[in-house]
Amino acid sequence: MHSTNVASNNMHGPPPLLSLQGQKQDLADYEHDQIMAQRKANTKTAPPPDGRKRPSASAARKAAPAKTTKLKKAMHGKASPAKAAEGDKPVFDYIASLPQPQRGIAEKIDALAAKTLPGLQRSVKWGMAYYGVDGGWCFASGAFVGHVKLMFIRGTDLKPEPPVTPVAMGKATRGVELAAVKDLDERQVAAWMKQAATMPFVSAAKKK
Repeated sequence: MHSTNVASNNMHGPPPLLSLQGQKQDLADYEHDQIMAQRKANTKTAPPPDGRKRPSASAARKAAPAKTTKLKKAMHGKASPAKAAEGDKPVFDYIASLPQPQRGIAEKIDALAAKTLPGLQRSVKWGMAYYGVDGGWCFASGAFVGHVKLMFIRGTDLKPEPPVTPVAMGKATRGVELAAVKDLDERQVAAWMKQAATMPFVSAAKKK
């Protein structure tokens, strides 16, 4: 009877020492896994140390520098690979793709056009930036090796007539070649822009 009670007490008493050690190890492993999981979660969600919002992958791709356009020496077919598209963004993207100093010159022309002409319209055509009003086009800005050409579609009707006759741009087209931002005569160019806005070129297809 006594031996039976001892056996019974052993069955309901504390677990053997080896079992206790196993439980402690299991608990330690569990706590370690929980700590590592929390650290991983914090790494994913914590904001940058400077407090700014972490950019998304798509935003990072958009912020990446645009591929620089390889410039041509003269107009042959298209001035650049930029695809034809109407709107501000295609023109801004084209300008951003240009190397310096052509980019700075094109930005100055764009800013002057926006300042001078209310209701300015933008488009990329023939690999260049085109500007117009009232559904027609007035002038274009294209980057080439060593300069930017600013070309007025009805240039022969402007006073005074711009000095440069661009190659492959139409018999009436006249313009100027700008090798640096300082070459841009803002007062004269703004006057030409205003004159051109009074006689925008409208394609025959749009007239119908």
